[in-house]
Amino acid sequence: MSLANQFAAYTNWRAGLSSYIGEFQDWLSQNELSDAQTDLRLTQLLERLREDRLNVAFVAEFSRGKSELINAIFFADFGNRMLPSSAGRTTMCPTELLFDGNKLPCIELLPIQTRASNSGVSEYKGFPDEWTSVGLDVESPDAMQDALRHVSETTRVTPEEAARLGFEVGQGEVELYRVGEDGLVEVPRWRHAMINFPHPLLKQGLVILDTPGLNAIGAEPELTLSLLPNAHAVLFILAADTGVTHSDLAIWKEHICGGGMAKRGRMVVLNKIDGQWDELKSEAEIDAEIRRQVETSAEILDLPAAQVFPVSAQKGLVAKINDDAALLERSRLPLLEAALSDELIPAKRDIVCDSTDSEFGDVSRRVRGLLDSRLVGLREQLTELTELRGKNKGVVEYMMGKVRAEKDEFESGLQRYYAVRSVFSTLTNNLFGHLGLDVLRQMTQKTRDAMLEASFSKTLSDSMAAFFSNSREALTKSNHEINEILSMMEAVYKRFAVEHGLKLGSPTAFSLLRYEKELDRLEAWCDSHLNTMVSLLTHDKKNITQKFFEEVAVQVRRAFEHANRDAETWLRAIMAPMETQVREHQIQLKRRLESIKRIHQATDTLEDRIAELESVEKNLQQQIQSLETIVGRVREMLRPLPASELKAA
Repeated sequence: MSLANQFAAYTNWRAGLSSYIGEFQDWLSQNELSDAQTDLRLTQLLERLREDRLNVAFVAEFSRGKSELINAIFFADFGNRMLPSSAGRTTMCPTELLFDGNKLPCIELLPIQTRASNSGVSEYKGFPDEWTSVGLDVESPDAMQDALRHVSETTRVTPEEAARLGFEVGQGEVELYRVGEDGLVEVPRWRHAMINFPHPLLKQGLVILDTPGLNAIGAEPELTLSLLPNAHAVLFILAADTGVTHSDLAIWKEHICGGGMAKRGRMVVLNKIDGQWDELKSEAEIDAEIRRQVETSAEILDLPAAQVFPVSAQKGLVAKINDDAALLERSRLPLLEAALSDELIPAKRDIVCDSTDSEFGDVSRRVRGLLDSRLVGLREQLTELTELRGKNKGVVEYMMGKVRAEKDEFESGLQRYYAVRSVFSTLTNNLFGHLGLDVLRQMTQKTRDAMLEASFSKTLSDSMAAFFSNSREALTKSNHEINEILSMMEAVYKRFAVEHGLKLGSPTAFSLLRYEKELDRLEAWCDSHLNTMVSLLTHDKKNITQKFFEEVAVQVRRAFEHANRDAETWLRAIMAPMETQVREHQIQLKRRLESIKRIHQATDTLEDRIAELESVEKNLQQQIQSLETIVGRVREMLRPLPASELKAA
C-alpha cells in the first residue's frame, strides 16, 4: 500500500475511535451518569483527536532535492510539482504545508523583519495582520506555481541589518550571504511561510515542514527547540553527488540527532542516485556504487546502513505522473515510502493510544465504580427488606435504627473527608507555589537583571546555569508535593474503603519527569549554542541575553505551562472519585433509611418496594453490561496493532 493509503487507514481508525468515545459521552448523558468534570474531560479528549496532526519535517542543505522529494512522496497525484523545484535555492524560508478548513487556500508569509522583535513564529501565528496573504487558485496549476514562488523571494539589506536579522555575512563553508557590489546583502524576504492547501492528506491532518538549510535553521531557534524535536518523522536529505558535506554533518549533529535528541522517526535519504545511472556500466556496477555511497554516508553519520535510503526523487515523481512502474521501481522511492509509513504511522498511533487510554480509562473506571457502588447499595437495601418479610413492627424499627446509626456514623466520618479536602487544598497551593508561572516569571526577571548587569563572561554563564538550576529545583519541589498528595490520597482511599465500603481503587499516579527531561534538553542546547566560551567572548552581552530569553527561556516557560495544565488535570482526577463516591454513599444511605421509614409508616407495602428495587437492580445490571460493551469497543480500538493489520484496516 502507498503511504497515502496507510495514512488514510490511520485517519479512519482515529475517526472510529472518536465515534466510540462520542457514543460513550452520549450514553453517559442519557443515563444521567455524567457530570461537568467528566463531560469536560471527554470533550477535550475528542477535541484533541479532532485536531490531531501528523508532523513530517524535511531537512537539508540547499540543492539536495528536498522540495522535489516532497513533491514525489505527497503531491504526485496533483499531476505536477506543487513546490518549486529547480537548481539552486528554491525554499528560502521554513515552510509549513497544512490544511485549515476555516481559511481559503492561500499562502501566508511572515516578513523577515519580524526577527528583530522579541517574539517567535508561534506567537506571531496569533496575529494574522502581521502576515502577508497570497491567494491560491487550486484549479489552475500554473497560477498555483506562480503563487508558490513567493517562498523563494529575497530582499537586499545592509550588512548590519542582515547581522541583526541573524544572517552570518561572509561566514561558513559556503558564503551564502555576501556583500554585493551595491554594498547590500541578499537575504530571504520572508521569515516563515504557511501554505493552506486542500490536499487529501493535508485534510486528514498531515503537516509537512520544509526547512531551508543550515543557516536558516540556526537563525530560527524555534525550529531546533520546538518544531523539529516535536516532529513525528524527520527526513534528512543528502545528495548522492556530494555525499555528506561539512554543513550536512553540522545539521545532523546540531539539529537532528545530537546528544539526547530522539532517534525514532529519523531517516536519511540519499537523493539523486539517477546521477549514477551510467549507460556504460552494468546494473550490478551501478548498484555497487550506490551501496558504497550508502555505507560511507551511514558510517559518517554513525547510523546502520539500513537507515539510509537511496532514491531518485525526480525520477520517482516523473514515474508516478506518467504511471511508469519500471521507472518508479528503479527510483527506489517505494522503498522509502514503505519505511516511512511503517515507522511513522504505528509510532503516531502509539502516541494517540497512550494519551487516549490514560484519559478514557480513568473516566470509564470512575463510571464503572459508580455503577458498582449503586449496585452494592441497592442489593444491601434488597437484603434488608427481604429480611423484614414476616417480621413484626419492632424488627422494622430496629432495622431503621441500625441504618440511621450507620448514616450518622458516615456523617461523622465526613468530618475527616472535609479535613482531607482542607489538607488537599493546602498541598495544592504548595505545589503551585513551586510550579506556578508566577514563580517562573520571578526567576526569569531575576536572571535577566543579572545578565544585563554582568561585567564578565563568567557572570553571564553562571546566570544561565542558575536559571536552569532554579527551574529544575522548582520541578523537584513540585514532585515532592505531588508525592505528598499521592501518599495522602492513597491512605484516604484505603480508609474510606475499609470503613464505609467505598469502591475507590488506587489513585492515579503523576510525575513531572518528562518536563525534567525537557529542561535537560534545553540546557544542553543552551550549553552548545549560547553558553560557550567562544560565544561569550565573541558576542555582545546584550545580544546573548536577548537570544537566551527569545530562544531558551520562552521554551522553558512553555514546558512549565504544559506542566501546570497536566498537574491541574491530575488534581481534578485524583479527587473526583472520592467526591463522587462520598456523594453517592450519602444518597444511598438516605434512600435506605427513607425506604424502611415508608414501610414502617405503611405508606409502602414491603412487596411493592422489593419489586421496585428488583426492577432498579435489573436496570443497573443492563447499564453495566451496556457500559462494558461501549468500553470494550474503545479498548479494542486502543489495543496494540501490528503494522500489517493497520494496513488492512
